[in-house]
Amino acid sequence: MEFDEVVRRRRMIRSYDPDRPVPAELLDKVVRHGLRAPSAGFSQGWGFLVLTEQKDRDLYWESTTEGDLGDAKTDEAWKGDWLTRMRTAPAIIVCLSNKSAYLERYAQPDKGWTDRSESHWPVPYWDIDTGFAALLMHLSAVNEELGSCFFGIPVPTVQKFKDAFGVPAEYTPIGTLTVGYRAPDKRSPSLKRGHKPVDDVVHHGRWTAG
Repeated sequence: MEFDEVVRRRRMIRSYDPDRPVPAELLDKVVRHGLRAPSAGFSQGWGFLVLTEQKDRDLYWESTTEGDLGDAKTDEAWKGDWLTRMRTAPAIIVCLSNKSAYLERYAQPDKGWTDRSESHWPVPYWDIDTGFAALLMHLSAVNEELGSCFFGIPVPTVQKFKDAFGVPAEYTPIGTLTVGYRAPDKRSPSLKRGHKPVDDVVHHGRWTAG
């Protein structure tokens, strides 16, 4: 697709065709595109857990939810059959950031923050850069006429997830992408809010006059 078309067609897709697995070479392409994301100091402090086997995908959902919906039953995003539809995704990519990789990289001579203090960082670039990579994967999926959805792991289940998959302590999951061929989907009710007017969020020259 043309890039404009990719951006225009980008959606968070929550329903997938369970009978159409994503070809391994296509999924690998999506993941490798994510590795082209920028990272501060070329630290590349990220990791990606790719799950395609049924038993691994089942373990993911079991470790990140409690019962069917767990404590999220009262959350709008989880109402109805959200989890049932999401579980049809034939591929799951968990995106994890590694803060220590950045602190170590910026302690090197060409950077010089030898105290390894987080106070040098105005925002957690380890999470931002991993988010960049996730977005590239998301857009790559759209370009390949696949659907995907990015969402977070509930805080109370993070350690259970890490234990289930042997994730090292220094890695933190910032979110998960489901990937697969689209099935008829339900639009999020949040979309009724509409886009904010451009002039409300884009400021040229200065934020306010005067």
